[in-house]
Amino acid sequence: MSAKDSMAKEYFADNARFADLCNNILYGGREVIRPENLKERDTTEVLTALGLDKKTIAMQKLRDIFKNASIKYTGKSYVVLIGVENQSDIHYAIPVKNMFYDVMAYGNQVKETAKKHRKDKDTTTSDEFLSGFTKEDKLIPVITITVYLGTKEWDGPRKLSDMFGDVDEELLPFIPDYRINLLAPREITDFTGFRTSIRQLFEVLKNAYDKEKMQEVLQNDEKFSRVDRETVEAINLFAGTDIDIDEKDEVIDMCKAWEEQKNEGRELGREEGRELGREEGRELGREEGREEGRIRQAKVTALKLQKKGHSIEDIAECVDFDEETVKKWLVS
Repeated sequence: MSAKDSMAKEYFADNARFADLCNNILYGGREVIRPENLKERDTTEVLTALGLDKKTIAMQKLRDIFKNASIKYTGKSYVVLIGVENQSDIHYAIPVKNMFYDVMAYGNQVKETAKKHRKDKDTTTSDEFLSGFTKEDKLIPVITITVYLGTKEWDGPRKLSDMFGDVDEELLPFIPDYRINLLAPREITDFTGFRTSIRQLFEVLKNAYDKEKMQEVLQNDEKFSRVDRETVEAINLFAGTDIDIDEKDEVIDMCKAWEEQKNEGRELGREEGRELGREEGRELGREEGREEGRIRQAKVTALKLQKKGHSIEDIAECVDFDEETVKKWLVS
């Protein structure tokens, strides 16, 4: 698993952020889903022909995040299963991937229901016995949200039919389609619906390709003066920035850090420029700044993975540094 995958799962698994994400895409930012009403579910999905044929070989897939949401809204109570799939890169077969997850989640519900009926021996007709499901049994709805954490515009498919070639139009009504629920920061026009620091993460991802726009965002939004450490780490990793993070700081002033970083880069460029020439000096300053930022972020990720019990070998592979270097970081 890459460092980006690990961080994305850990970051959005937080109930407050998960609820904020779901409320924005499902309820237009209204606080309907609450953190305290979310419950972790097993992210492993196993499907064996709806669980009815023991001879069928099991297919197993691992979701990123999967939670049970109890929702109280408009005077009623609902239960929904919500999965989040994080994509740091564009996935050109994402409708099939997500559809498979959803089918397995529904299949597991049928399997568990059938198991209960067999145990209780309470099916009353041969149809119910063969189905493992009665007319009164109900499924819990499953929603899968795709969060795209890249800085490029999403140009992948948004529904299953986008992946088809030429199809006879008369056949289209008979071909089920599947639409993904995509959240892509570059497409967000209003960030005020977000109530947690994922707002700052998405704002930076939206403007990461344009340094002038990034500067404008940081200067005009006072929320960037107090950003939690985990969000700044996520910003560094996904947006490719190298905001300096002091190990003692839990809250970072990104506006100040961004300005200091720019000034340091300019000064380093000037010093080297006296010997290498103005243009070469500027490039060297930028390159050294990026490399220092990459090393800082790799150290932070390595320490987190070590606390979770990962081996030196796995950590080195995730952060893309050799094992000897990682060992020095972890014992220093």
